[in-house]
Amino acid sequence: MTSQQRVLDILVEAVDTLTDDFDLIEFLHRLSLRCVELLDVDAVGMMIADQHGELQLIAASDENTRLLELFALQHAQGPCVRCCQTGQAQLNIDVTSAVATVGFGPFAARARAIGFVITHALPMKLRHQVVGAVNLFGSRLHRLSESDAQIGQALADVATIAILQQRTIEQGHIEKAQLQAALSNRVTIEQAKGILSERHGLSLDDTFNTMRTYARPRHLRLTELARQVIDNSFDGEFGIDDSTAPAGPDTTN
Repeated sequence: MTSQQRVLDILVEAVDTLTDDFDLIEFLHRLSLRCVELLDVDAVGMMIADQHGELQLIAASDENTRLLELFALQHAQGPCVRCCQTGQAQLNIDVTSAVATVGFGPFAARARAIGFVITHALPMKLRHQVVGAVNLFGSRLHRLSESDAQIGQALADVATIAILQQRTIEQGHIEKAQLQAALSNRVTIEQAKGILSERHGLSLDDTFNTMRTYARPRHLRLTELARQVIDNSFDGEFGIDDSTAPAGPDTTN
């Protein structure tokens, strides 16, 4: 399959997912994985603005990236934050350079410590309305090509459509409470991940993948599954063999 055909297939998959009753968090997480698959990057994070205009993390391709993005939000710095503020793409930021060290300080140092050497940020916006940004990370000093930047922006635009659809009610105007609910749901999912990770001795990434694997064929929303885990009402089986799991919970993240 050619790269052009794979891009088309992923865009069709994304559009087909935008039904009346879709899970925004699951959709954006899947889209972040597709970015890693299509582009010459190793990880992806997505930030959006909440109902108060404050940036929040909504999706990440892995746990280390999630923690890095939270660090960026805490320090209000990094290409993704700047991209959200300006609405302009921030491409080929070498976090090992003196310019990045001066411009992004602790964020650049934290990114280097994780193993990233280059990052890019693409805006999620409709006309002049900036919804958020997609952050791309690479462990090799490889510049993002013009074609890859265009593909990445196309995926960021699909994410924008998904977020705006989540905000829209029947009359067509913005319902910010919908987006706030999605952010609250993310907290619920993180709590459930922590419980299952400790219970079964899995990494947080493996725990999240296990939850997704269980929920998708059963048409069960991740948020509902997470609530069942938290309140101990979950009566299914994740298919985890505890005898082969590590002796204790993952404490590296």
